[in-house]
Amino acid sequence: MKSLPNNIIILGAQWGDEGKGKIVDLLSREFDVVARYQGGHNAGHTIRIGDRKFVLKLIPSGILHPGKRAVIGNGLVIDPAALLMETAQMEAAGVDVLGQLRISNRAHILFPWHRTMEKRISIGTTSRGIGPCYEDKAGRRGIRVCELLERDTFHAAFDVLTHEKRVIEQAFGIHDNSDYAAIRAQYDEYAERIRPMVCDTSALLNSAIARGERVLFEGAQGTMLDLDHGTYPFVTSSSATAGGAMTGTGVAPTRIGGIVGISKAYITRVGGGPFPTESLDSKGDHIRERGAEFGSVTGRPRRCGWFDVPLMKYTAMVNGFDTLVMTKLDVLDELVEIPVCVGYKGVTDMPATAAGLYQVEPIYETLPGWQSKTAGTSDYDRLPARAKEYVAFLEQATGIEVGCISTGPERTETIIRQGSRFAALTQKVG
Repeated sequence: MKSLPNNIIILGAQWGDEGKGKIVDLLSREFDVVARYQGGHNAGHTIRIGDRKFVLKLIPSGILHPGKRAVIGNGLVIDPAALLMETAQMEAAGVDVLGQLRISNRAHILFPWHRTMEKRISIGTTSRGIGPCYEDKAGRRGIRVCELLERDTFHAAFDVLTHEKRVIEQAFGIHDNSDYAAIRAQYDEYAERIRPMVCDTSALLNSAIARGERVLFEGAQGTMLDLDHGTYPFVTSSSATAGGAMTGTGVAPTRIGGIVGISKAYITRVGGGPFPTESLDSKGDHIRERGAEFGSVTGRPRRCGWFDVPLMKYTAMVNGFDTLVMTKLDVLDELVEIPVCVGYKGVTDMPATAAGLYQVEPIYETLPGWQSKTAGTSDYDRLPARAKEYVAFLEQATGIEVGCISTGPERTETIIRQGSRFAALTQKVG
């Protein structure tokens, strides 16, 4: 029997902010390349190494490991100013960005007018222009990195696009007063600064896989923000599910050996949209404060609530999770009781509309808390009995193995359950 490839996808199983950055950083030592496949600089990954804190918005988390290659795939939209600011921060921290980072020549470029357009939308987006940039991509009027690097081609495309934007701005009464000639000159400068890192990343990744190297595919936002499968229209503008890894990098699905979902021990979301298990009382405030639930990019307070089993079953179905990483178990340490949503009253399938999900009535089972410290624990056997019972209950209710548990922000504050599917997928053999 032919063995599966040892490349994996890691992505969020909820509404994002599940702690993917730490897990990708933790596992990068076992992989040769880390490739991000969707989103833009609206999705931040916070990583703590000792007393140092890194907030990555576009660059894959694996770049913090010396010698590891990091890839920004074709599925992303790139604000060059944000990217260059981030690369400067990484270089100041001693990271060899020029040697480690590669950017797809097919990724789309974000411009200032995209931010202007998004500020007119009120569904809880970050207003960084991500959605309007993806609109231009879908409308076949976007400008990609490869066009940006060819000055004559870029200038011609830029002039056509800015003419369109002026018409739209006039129609909507937007008074932007942008100096388009200055913007174009600025982007010419950006092109020269990113040029050494640009290549055909699909060819790079497929060549690496052909040589037997391992690739870790990194998702940004969570599954419930996926453009097709999330709580539309309160979603992001790209494919955040496992399928997006293929279209967002140009690597075939037959090259994937496993899919790892990341989930908090509770659940959060940012911005508008339905949230069936949201806790609007003091317990929700307690979780927010203990879990430092504030956006790493925007600083916005996150909405907090209880673990949602029907939602997890749905995201597992859409993605085909082999195993789960459960993060922030330690945030629940002080609770006397912990509600878990085990079903929606009278509902079997995940509602397709936001209105339908607003109306669902959660069915809860209440589990006893452990009221003792799990923070920093790296040995499963050292967890309190009731903490292990909580994990076991979620495994049984969702039907998915919890192969890894995070008990704090540091790399060392992690439990990898030996003999689990997670351990088999993520650890090098030989």
